[in-house]
Amino acid sequence: MTDLEQRLLNDYQRGFPLVPEPFACLAEELGHAGRDVLAMLENLVSRGVVSRVGPVFAPNRIGASTLAAMAVPEDELERVAAIVSEHAEVNHNYEREHRLNLWFVITAPDRARLRAVMGDIERRGGHAVLPLPLVKAYHIDLGFRVHGGPARSYRRKLPAVRPARPVAMDGAPDADLIAAIQLGLPLVERPYRAIGERIGLDERGVIERIAAMQRAGIIKRLGVIVRHRKLGYRANAMLVWDIPDERVDEVGRTLATVDCVTLCYQRPRRPPDWPYNLFCMIHGKDRREVLSCIDELIDELALNGLGHDVLFSRRCFKQRGAMYRPERTVA
Repeated sequence: MTDLEQRLLNDYQRGFPLVPEPFACLAEELGHAGRDVLAMLENLVSRGVVSRVGPVFAPNRIGASTLAAMAVPEDELERVAAIVSEHAEVNHNYEREHRLNLWFVITAPDRARLRAVMGDIERRGGHAVLPLPLVKAYHIDLGFRVHGGPARSYRRKLPAVRPARPVAMDGAPDADLIAAIQLGLPLVERPYRAIGERIGLDERGVIERIAAMQRAGIIKRLGVIVRHRKLGYRANAMLVWDIPDERVDEVGRTLATVDCVTLCYQRPRRPPDWPYNLFCMIHGKDRREVLSCIDELIDELALNGLGHDVLFSRRCFKQRGAMYRPERTVA
């Protein structure tokens, strides 16, 4: 990638401008024309480096979602994975190294639809679905360094300043607006105006409502969403822990400060199949880098006595932004 592409991806994964011409705003900061930035983003999307430019919604602030797993015999895996992936509510679907080898995320408008999707997958797939909904998030703001040193330093971060507590919105989030932006903003000079024309709002109304969702903590970040494999992060592992309940907050908050931990959250145990209650995602350039990170964080944080397992990703069957609301045709 060019230096300009790297800067665009590195600096704008969050904090995307809420102004009528946001790409012109980026272009001014980057010292280029707005049309150049739009063309560059279109090219990065076509190459699969960028998934979209748009929002990342906070889990369970709208709709309902869960991580789920299945134990599928090897000779049935592709068939069952295809059944899982065909559901619009499934946004991530991976094979991982474990007896529970198929892992996917379901996001639906409500819990009834969430249960219906799981039931359909179970019935047609022929194997039990193990739901593992989010209990508590310690670090769930995924972003990837594109340049400027090693991918992960393995050093402890300084304690982050806690963000302001979410504030209440005036009224419920706008379902049509969520449906219009959930898979990304249109790559045009005035994207908020284009969105407004689709759903019957003016440009200022779209900007104000997105800003309100950010203040309320419904939108966690707004920016360029990258595909980590295309950036060279070709290895990822789900590191899971069996933490005594009285220590899970302490350990979760500590792991969230480790530089190589890209996600960290608590989920329920499901004995006897699943004894783990704390999950970390670790991404690296290769398997050795990920294992090195795990060894170092265990030693540094004195976690040797705690039960854990490492589930490397083998295959990605599906990856895209979550759909929280079905798209509708608006008159």
